[in-house]
Amino acid sequence: MNELLTHNRVILCHFDTYSTALLFARFGNTILAPTPLPESASPAQAPLETGLQHAPEAVLPAIIQQYALETGALKLVAPFQAWVETGQESIRIHLAQFTTFEAPRATFEPHGAIFKPISELRGSPAAELNLLRQAFNLIMGGA
Repeated sequence: MNELLTHNRVILCHFDTYSTALLFARFGNTILAPTPLPESASPAQAPLETGLQHAPEAVLPAIIQQYALETGALKLVAPFQAWVETGQESIRIHLAQFTTFEAPRATFEPHGAIFKPISELRGSPAAELNLLRQAFNLIMGGA
């Protein structure tokens, strides 16, 4: 895994503008790529100083490389911003939306991911459900 991704997590979604179906990638029990948050993580404010390790323009290429996606297959949803604190470090949560016509199910299947609507993600950790709600509201609000 790319070192940069230890300081960041990404929610991956696909929005079909025709049917208005919004799907989220779920990796086992988490909606965060490439790994779930540590159990010690709790919501936090953005740190006063953030370096390149949290820069969205660096995280997107790292996720594209991690999953061997084509350049341009993802775009960041810039208004989304969430942070958690683990007691040892700050982790930034990003939201990325696929630009592909359909959700890339076959690409993510080998990684144990499936695409589901928010209504089928009940049972996810409470912190992740809050992140999903924020992402859902942002995308459905026209971001």
